[in-house]
Amino acid sequence: MKALLVDTRSEYPVMRMDEASRPDPGENELLVKIKATALNRADLMQKEGKYPPPKGASPILGLEMAGVVENTGRGVSLYKKGDHVFGLLSGGGYAEYCTIHEKLAMPLPDGLSFEEAAAIPEVYLTAYQAIIWLGELKTGETILIHAGASGVGTAAIQLAKAMRNARVITTAGSEEKCALTATLGADLCMNYKEEDYAASLEETFGKNSVDVIIDFIGSPYWEKNINVLAMDGRLIYLSVLGGSAVENMSLIPILRKRLTIKGSTLRNRSDSYKFDLTNDFRKHAFSLIESGALKPVIDSTFNWEQCEEAHQKMADNLNAGKIILTGM
Repeated sequence: MKALLVDTRSEYPVMRMDEASRPDPGENELLVKIKATALNRADLMQKEGKYPPPKGASPILGLEMAGVVENTGRGVSLYKKGDHVFGLLSGGGYAEYCTIHEKLAMPLPDGLSFEEAAAIPEVYLTAYQAIIWLGELKTGETILIHAGASGVGTAAIQLAKAMRNARVITTAGSEEKCALTATLGADLCMNYKEEDYAASLEETFGKNSVDVIIDFIGSPYWEKNINVLAMDGRLIYLSVLGGSAVENMSLIPILRKRLTIKGSTLRNRSDSYKFDLTNDFRKHAFSLIESGALKPVIDSTFNWEQCEEAHQKMADNLNAGKIILTGM
């Protein structure tokens, strides 16, 4: 099969089209002809050699896909050849074919395109895990979502509104991105390049007004995050794009406010964890996708032969929502 592989022969790694062995489905796996996949920050990190795939995972980039079942392992009971599916991968999405365990695959809802479906698994499952499982967001609480116009950010806004009727606050890097978060349900968006989000938030809603924070930035926001959290607040770290070292940190506010701080990745979780997460998402949120209450935000679509151009757009932080690759 054809696949996009990382070429490290030049000064900077680049994606090149090449041949790779087509995978064979295991006992409970589906072989899927991929129709669309989506970019994630992890792809750029793996490309640079900074994020190796989990043991046993495909070395090919790509953490989500949508496509058509080509073949099934002998133990498969949930899907058959010809079914349209989408789902979360540990790797292998930048190729013509991939394998996926049937418990990680989800059926494509009527009216949803392959491109839209490919934009769902990584960001919505990550956001669902962060908000519902880790953040334990309750109905009517206030949540602050940093990078609100990112893939996970746009998913998190919709989930917090649709599932918990939360007051949603976001940060973003431009007025256009702030406007996008407002269309998704954000009650307040602050341009972090032009204002102090903690000061603006306190001025609007008062001190200690946030129950849950979803953060991808890390150390630059540490002190402000701690300051705006309410009693029994929860701070969830999904990445540390802005830095990981916090100097002169005081533990007193954590004790005084009874704060909970958690960090999580999804790719290196166990299969059983991902099965449970996918099942829980299907049980409680899938109907919202079918009804259109949750709708993936697609920034742009590229033919997979233009992968380098798509990667550069993400690296330059020019996308609002997901970047899709098609044409496999």
